Amino acid sequence: MRRSVQSCVHRLMVADFFTAVSVNNNLLMQPLRIGLIGLGTVGSGVLQLLNDEGERISHRAGRSIDVVRIAVRDPAKPRDVTVPGDLLTDDPFAVATDPDVDVVVELIGGLDPARPIVLAALEAGKDVVTANKALLCAEGPALFAAARAAGRCIAFEAAVAGGIPIVHVLGQAMAGNQVTAIEAILNGTSNFILSEMLQRGESYAHAVLKAQELGFAEADPAMDVDGTDAAQKLCLLAQLAFGTRTTPNQFPRHGIDTLDLTDLQYAHELGYAVKLLATAKLVDGLLEMHTQPTLIRHARPLAQVDGPFNMVALTGDAVGETWYSGQGAGQMPTASAVLSDLIDVAIGRAQMTFDRLDLWEDRPSVPVQPAEASIRRYYLRFPVEDRPHVIADITDILGRQSISLASVIQHEAPEVEANDPDDIAPVPLVIMTHRTREGQIRAAAAELNRLSTVRQPWVCMPVSG
Repeated sequence: MRRSVQSCVHRLMVADFFTAVSVNNNLLMQPLRIGLIGLGTVGSGVLQLLNDEGERISHRAGRSIDVVRIAVRDPAKPRDVTVPGDLLTDDPFAVATDPDVDVVVELIGGLDPARPIVLAALEAGKDVVTANKALLCAEGPALFAAARAAGRCIAFEAAVAGGIPIVHVLGQAMAGNQVTAIEAILNGTSNFILSEMLQRGESYAHAVLKAQELGFAEADPAMDVDGTDAAQKLCLLAQLAFGTRTTPNQFPRHGIDTLDLTDLQYAHELGYAVKLLATAKLVDGLLEMHTQPTLIRHARPLAQVDGPFNMVALTGDAVGETWYSGQGAGQMPTASAVLSDLIDVAIGRAQMTFDRLDLWEDRPSVPVQPAEASIRRYYLRFPVEDRPHVIADITDILGRQSISLASVIQHEAPEVEANDPDDIAPVPLVIMTHRTREGQIRAAAAELNRLSTVRQPWVCMPVSG
């Protein structure tokens, strides 16, 4: 009797397996129907790739990927990509809930109306592909819960680092490791600006204009240059690697918009490059996080990434340090990541990956370390009046906060005749510290700001490693 029951169960399991295979094979013979929301830079790139390389993409997906509806703000607007007129609508919710759409690709960015559009798509039984890191950073818990409740998935490779498949790496390739550190250049606009400033001796303002002319920066580049974009991406990477949900206001975030060419030149003289570095690493059971302009030694791969490129350095407990580099923004790099997600959805891999990810679940995570507890070296540049005792006043304040100095640079000031004792041009004083706590630097800063011989603003940047 037992053998008969076991045999019956075995036959049922085999039957279920072949039924599932048959269903999947039938599904793979059907086209994957796409509703595209947003036909800006990235959306146009996605459509162009499907128009030009549809046969290759369909071969890799196992079935054709067809765009059947497109939502745009102005259907009459001339476009650089060929679009059949009957596909266009100005109603994104009509696309999100269309029964003839299988997957909604959200490429409009921002929170509103992206959030209700994505929720409407999930509730209508659609999978979602998005490049919207701001949306996932701010609304991730609700969106991922809605996707799980609907039995659908959200794929977001294009939301972080453009053409670098870093979500795949953290979700799959590094699954055998506990990631212990992330150091990343995640904003190509800022990296291009810093490269132009140092290599061509450009001012910050002129480098921004050039980035805009070349299409690397938006008309309003604020979120790129103030560190917000990189910080949002770091939040997503930290969630994938450490299970820690954070927002950019929970850790130090500074941009490159207050840097001067002088700082890049002094850093270069000292053997470092300045990069907008996003960091998340395990320190004594806590997660140290910050996104700041940071000095990185020239010999490190991160220091050698120039122009509009990104790099993510991951350290795993088994594999050690690995590096992933490529174009982190732009039309085709981001569009290629969107197509990668669509292929994963078409063959069923996206759903399996999504089901395995512990994203935004109610589970223990690594707490974020208080910013004051971070221990690093620091670069300090003070515009000081060339008077006696100025250096002594500064070093006395640093010394009373137990901040040890590694080096001091003050280039010789030109001799001038000053009839007015108050008419003294400031000279730069550059100090490199030994390792110290952020809290000690902040306490010293409060006192340094009261020195009449130190002009404002003065500069403080951390040193990596």
